[in-house]
Amino acid sequence: MYKEKTVSIVFATYREKDSIRMVIENFFNTGFVDEIIVINNNAESGTVEEVQKTRARMVYEKRQGYGYAFQKGIEEAKGDYIFLCEPDGTYIGKDLERFLVYAQDGFEAVLGSRTGQSTKISGADMDFLRKFANVFEAKTIEYLFNTNSLSDIGCTYKLFTKAGINKIAPLWRTRNSLFATELVLLTAAKKIHFIEIPVTFKKRVGTSTFVSTFAKMAKWGLRIYAFIFIFWFCWIFRKIFSKNV
Repeated sequence: MYKEKTVSIVFATYREKDSIRMVIENFFNTGFVDEIIVINNNAESGTVEEVQKTRARMVYEKRQGYGYAFQKGIEEAKGDYIFLCEPDGTYIGKDLERFLVYAQDGFEAVLGSRTGQSTKISGADMDFLRKFANVFEAKTIEYLFNTNSLSDIGCTYKLFTKAGINKIAPLWRTRNSLFATELVLLTAAKKIHFIEIPVTFKKRVGTSTFVSTFAKMAKWGLRIYAFIFIFWFCWIFRKIFSKNV
């Protein structure tokens, strides 16, 4: 709990068996967390046993996909503040209070950034090209929607208030890993009161399935960029159409 507000953490797990117990304990040890919900999205063998050694609650989502997993977790979360995060060891519980201070100050969404100049990167897989792609895509959203400063669209570490989630939940459509980008787009498009803050970003335990090779990273970056513009065109079209009805 943080200043009489309850705090929920949502972790989606698929290939984090070797890190998930450590990460859950790290977040509980902050003293701010009321519940941790682990969404088992067809996770690798041994994950269940690791989670059972902790106080976290496991929920199953058989439909494969990042979006399906986190949407299920958000539905299950009971906290006034809902964090989304990954249990792969890249993010730390120590940063929770930084998010909570801004939420307490009235922001409906606090978005983490791994690319800010003050961000501590401890051996993380964030080379020049990956950093450039994240900043470039984030700035595209910032300018298309004339919104607050953005520097990272791929950071899972986010906080939403219940009120903020309720404004965008009816609008999300993405079920795969593009859901992370859709959350940023909806936050910007709906004019959610948000701020982006730097977070610690460490080397993950295991290998990422999206950016393990240059070819995969390039393909994924182009897919995200196309998604941003498709979303923007559809959003503008809906606004124009609704005015003319």
